[in-house]
Amino acid sequence: MESIAFIPQVGGLFLTLVAFVIALSVIVAIHEYGHYIVGRWCGIKAEVFSLGFGPVLFSRVDKHGTQWQVAALPFGGYVKFLGDANAASGTAAETYDEIPQHVKRQTMLGAPLWARTATVAAGPVFNFILSVVVFAAVMMIQGRAIEPLAVGELKPLPFEGVTIQPDDQLISINGDAVPARDGDDPDAFQDFINALPYEATLDYEVNRNGEVTVVQGPFPMPALITQLAPQSAAFDIDLRQGDVIVAVEGAPIVAFEQLKQVVETSDGRVLELDVWRNGEILQFALAPRRVDEPQPEGGFKTQWRIGISGGLAFEPATEALGLVTAVSDGGTQVWRVISSSLSGLYHMITGAISSCNMSGPIGIAEVSGAMASQGVDNFIWFIAVLSTAVGLLNLFPIPVLDGGHLVFYAYEAVTGRKPSDQILRILMTVGLVLILSVMAFAVFNDIFCP
Repeated sequence: MESIAFIPQVGGLFLTLVAFVIALSVIVAIHEYGHYIVGRWCGIKAEVFSLGFGPVLFSRVDKHGTQWQVAALPFGGYVKFLGDANAASGTAAETYDEIPQHVKRQTMLGAPLWARTATVAAGPVFNFILSVVVFAAVMMIQGRAIEPLAVGELKPLPFEGVTIQPDDQLISINGDAVPARDGDDPDAFQDFINALPYEATLDYEVNRNGEVTVVQGPFPMPALITQLAPQSAAFDIDLRQGDVIVAVEGAPIVAFEQLKQVVETSDGRVLELDVWRNGEILQFALAPRRVDEPQPEGGFKTQWRIGISGGLAFEPATEALGLVTAVSDGGTQVWRVISSSLSGLYHMITGAISSCNMSGPIGIAEVSGAMASQGVDNFIWFIAVLSTAVGLLNLFPIPVLDGGHLVFYAYEAVTGRKPSDQILRILMTVGLVLILSVMAFAVFNDIFCP
């Protein structure tokens, strides 16, 4: 799907906040709606569903007696169930006995264990469902490259003599057969690209309208920027999607792999880049940064990176992706986010990677704005990634989080009794201090980490 840059690349604080508020509002609304709807299904009455905190800007009461409202501070939200003392779902135990017996079943405190467990777990589960739906929808809209590989749309490039055309079906490049991109060997296509000579144009054998012919095409994976990592060296100096890096330190570059090799061996020194943009050659200077990257086999590897992703010199022709396949792939993507997040947290705790990999609200807001500046599709994908992270975070067994409540319910299921009010108050205080400490540490990272 072609990106639509609806927020300018050079945005201000206001635009970054707008993107952050939109992302946060969508994720919180889905999370809290999970609590609300499953609670209602389980017979627990919701008194208030609020998007935001503070003074109420708009509200209405539905037929179930729930007040739906939008508040002035759009940095979160909550569901207040019957019998809750506050927006944090703290139960007013001292007034619980005053609630009529036939109404107690509609409160969180008076509901059976299964109903409370389902209601609390629903928030993170709905975050995961949102992510799967978004990932699947994006994949279905983008489609899947057909096999054998065919040209869908040529991208603007600074190379002359290119005669390849849309709908050309690739047979071979430089005399070597083009392997399937989704074949049994996942590395076969990349190995094929890396084995090609680094030349601006190559001989392409193609099937064009049923006839086999040889045409000239660009190196299949040029140093073309298809996406920029937020808070990266490339993003900070205003490199953009569609830019083509044609030289580094005066040495010509035609392949993304060439650029990657130069960056990885730079040891962080400043690199002078010649960049082709809309027919002009521009000069930029940047210093690669150390990045801890998750590895397919597990763990992390530290590399020098400038924060760009490459791709093919053309958009591949695509075919529709089936619903079942898209949903399955969406679930796989959610699992990748979860596993890489847990792996990253473990390696930060053990000191294997830098704790600067943990971002706080400032960093998330900056990433929100950066992804929005690269197009609607990138921003929506980011919302799905962030929704998965929020769902995972809420499942951590820390009091005040959903996971902490689930631990209490597990204790109740095993022992047959609820934890005492005094123990709950102590654990909630400890959990709140822990969460605030982690948030303070993350904000420190946002401000002081390079």
